[in-house]
Amino acid sequence: MQFFDKIDTAILNALQENGRLTNVELAEHVGLSESACLRRVKNLDEMGIITHFAAHLDAAAIGLPGTVFVRASLESQREEQLTQFEEAVTHVPEVMECYLMSGDVDYIIRVVVRDAPDYERIHHILTRLPGVARVHSSFALRTILKRSKLPLSS
Repeated sequence: MQFFDKIDTAILNALQENGRLTNVELAEHVGLSESACLRRVKNLDEMGIITHFAAHLDAAAIGLPGTVFVRASLESQREEQLTQFEEAVTHVPEVMECYLMSGDVDYIIRVVVRDAPDYERIHHILTRLPGVARVHSSFALRTILKRSKLPLSS
């Protein structure tokens, strides 16, 4: 379901491309007055379509060149156990993403690491989270594609 029009789509595409645009630059880019542009951005923010603004860092440049995908299975899928696991995993700073899955594993987790010994340390943390029965880990050899821009039709 689409809650926004072509101008909102243009605003969202421009901000996804460059979140550092000033309101003046953004208004000029989408063909609106500054006040109208600011109102639309505020509305998109209040609707929860814009969730936050952030700088994307080069993980390798800050000493975290490794990515590990972890498939975690819990002892049971009772809501209480899922909730306990989900709360605990949010406190592991190296966990960048965590998804509840359908299929043969309960969660897929993306972890950033310095190297294999660093992952061993994190592995010990993950296996001790509430309800974890087993984990399977796969090191990414190379990133082929990594997007942060969502595809919006105009």
